[in-house]
Formats: sequence, structure tokens, C-alpha cells
Amino acid sequence: MTEMVRKQIYIEERHERLLKRISKARGVSEAELIRQAIERETIGGKPLLLAPDQAAWDEILRFVKNRKSLRPSGRPYRWNRLDAYEERKKRFPRRSKG
Repeated sequence: MTEMVRKQIYIEERHERLLKRISKARGVSEAELIRQAIERETIGGKPLLLAPDQAAWDEILRFVKNRKSLRPSGRPYRWNRLDAYEERKKRFPRRSKG
């Protein structure tokens, strides 16, 4: 096993959030993620992508199927900007001031 050397670094808060999120998604420590980034930088490797989030894909597919079921005619949905505004107003009614 290679001997490890302890380093202390300063990163921006946004980097801290990203580091935590990515390390959790990949199931590796934050230190391992930093080591991998150094290796990729020095050998010119490709960045590792996040593993697909199956729950997110399932949610997207449910949404698409639900939208398709709203069009029983089988014809494709024709997007209309005014319809989108009306739908948004129904979902997010304005609160009266006062």
C-alpha cells in the first residue's frame, strides 16, 4: 500500500457542497474523490460521471406517461405559450397583498 501524506486545503463553500454530493453519489470518500481528480488532471483522463439516479429516471418516466394520458386522442401535444401561462397561474395562484 502506498504511504499517504496528509494535506489540508481550503475550498469554497460551493466546492464543499459539490464534493459532498458527488462523493455520496459515487459511494467514495471525499479524499478519494480529490485523489481521483488529481490523477485525472495529471494523466489527462476523462472525468468520471455520476452514476444514473434510477429513482429520478423513474419519476421522469411517470411524468411522461401521465402527460401522455392527458391526450386520449393519441395526437401529439401542441405546446402553446398562453396555455402554459394559464396552467402556471392555476398551480401557483397569486397571494393578495395586505
